[in-house]
Amino acid sequence: MSTTPLPPASAPPPAQPRPSDAFVGYVLSLCENKRVQSDLRTGLGQRVERCNYLHRYLVPRLPERQHPDARRAHYAVAALIAARPRSARTADAERANSADTAHSWYARPNLGASLAAAVNAQVIKANSAEGDLHLLARQSSDALHQRLPALTRHLLGGGIALDWAVLLEHLTWWDRDRDKIATRWLESYFRTAGPEGATAPDADTAVPASDTPELHEENPS
Repeated sequence: MSTTPLPPASAPPPAQPRPSDAFVGYVLSLCENKRVQSDLRTGLGQRVERCNYLHRYLVPRLPERQHPDARRAHYAVAALIAARPRSARTADAERANSADTAHSWYARPNLGASLAAAVNAQVIKANSAEGDLHLLARQSSDALHQRLPALTRHLLGGGIALDWAVLLEHLTWWDRDRDKIATRWLESYFRTAGPEGATAPDADTAVPASDTPELHEENPS
């Protein structure tokens, strides 16, 4: 008696990148053109309404009915990426091409972890980094967006990597979840700073996937 062979098992579909990672990859590709990079850089610290040179690049990429907080976060991160020093561009390209970014979200560094790395590398003094974190934790979204360009420039100039996708999602939710996000930054900082903390497991560094929609609706509940 002959038997019908079983069909070969199909390979699982490849994991889809998070929308935040896909957006960061898109902006990194835009910045390969120096003229476009210059246009994006004009949005540093600006509200969306003042980012006239960014619309042509970002509007086609973003949903029409996107929450204003999410839209501002995307514009802000695009401008911050465009303003990177040359030394940071290679590291960002390698991160964007990493095969496991979608699988290691909770191990990825948030702003607190990056500040701790700067302290460990003696780029920033510990008391300054802690002061920055405590100050940021009290800031409104407007004030936070104003402070980020100088802070990220200092970190990147010292060779400290920033995870733009994590920052994008945190900025998106800042006005509605500031205390939780600030607490995560502080926890990650104190787990990472210093010789003992540098080897400790990373904290939950980002808003869980179920809590990070694109905020397409105008009036989320």
